[in-house]
Amino acid sequence: MFSQKEIKFEKERKKQSSSGIHIHNVLSPAKVTEVYDSYWKFAALRQEVFFKRVDANPLPWTDDVILNNYKFTNAYRAADRVSQYLIKEVIYNPKYPDSPKETLFRILLFKLFNKIETWELLLSEFDVPTFEDYNFEAYDKILHQAMAAKEKIYSAAYIMPSGGSYFGYQKKHTNHLKLIEMIIEEETHESLMSAKTMQQAFEVVKRFPGLGDFLAYQFLIDINYSNIIDFSESSFVVPGPGARGGISKCFADLGGLNYVEAIKLMTDRQHKEFERLDLDFKNLWGRDLQLIDCQNLFCEVDKYARVKHPDIKGNSDRIKIKQKFKGNPKPIDYWFPPKWGINDKIAKNIK
Repeated sequence: MFSQKEIKFEKERKKQSSSGIHIHNVLSPAKVTEVYDSYWKFAALRQEVFFKRVDANPLPWTDDVILNNYKFTNAYRAADRVSQYLIKEVIYNPKYPDSPKETLFRILLFKLFNKIETWELLLSEFDVPTFEDYNFEAYDKILHQAMAAKEKIYSAAYIMPSGGSYFGYQKKHTNHLKLIEMIIEEETHESLMSAKTMQQAFEVVKRFPGLGDFLAYQFLIDINYSNIIDFSESSFVVPGPGARGGISKCFADLGGLNYVEAIKLMTDRQHKEFERLDLDFKNLWGRDLQLIDCQNLFCEVDKYARVKHPDIKGNSDRIKIKQKFKGNPKPIDYWFPPKWGINDKIAKNIK
């Protein structure tokens, strides 16, 4: 599968200057399964689907039966509908105050629920949600009424701990409002802005109740879309449960690598692997896959392999993909954090 040159073990691994994460240019002694190649094929196919959607091509966007039938996130996390809404409508909306404290308040208020409909419900009562004018009872009331009307106020993307053991309220959303208060009142934006590395910023977020490693990392990525902090998305990564499942299916033996190093390996090898497999991977208007994207791709391949490679179980007992694909006809006007420098390219390339 690989040339002798590729599988030759590199005794001294280079270090990435900004993070200290090892860079891997070879696979040996790690041993891969057939899912390893499917990881790269899935990434290329999913990105092909993405650009067909961008170009407003009609369905179906792919010949891949699995992609046509089941729901998967984009190859790039920031291209997903909810992330796009967060970036454009919550973080960089020009009608909102852009101070670090107020920006962090909005990010947390959106991300604790991670649901566009919940944000818009709050907007129906609070046209410009700010911490300066925040009223706990008013916010709690509108969310309580939505739940009483059997409306779902949380996304199913993450399992959010209730926080009841710390804050003591019966309703999860009430505890989460108190969590937001705590984070903002402790001037967390200043601690984040003082962080010298993404890992230091992660430790700032992680110290709050109910935010374990995975959630703290996901929230940190969302905060990093804003101007509060500005770290490379390839300077730090935290593997979630889904990513660990995908890694266990791609590798029969990690050869001494840990999960973080496995994700870093994929990030470093992306050009070589797309070339080896003769895959035409069209990146995000010049932006390569970052650690967060390769982490997410492992999550998606964990699901994809349940159908594509049912005999390769990895560390998971799951055998089915739960969510079916349901096309959302509402178009997305793609726009990314301005500091990435790709928005001008989008305008030139979209039909």
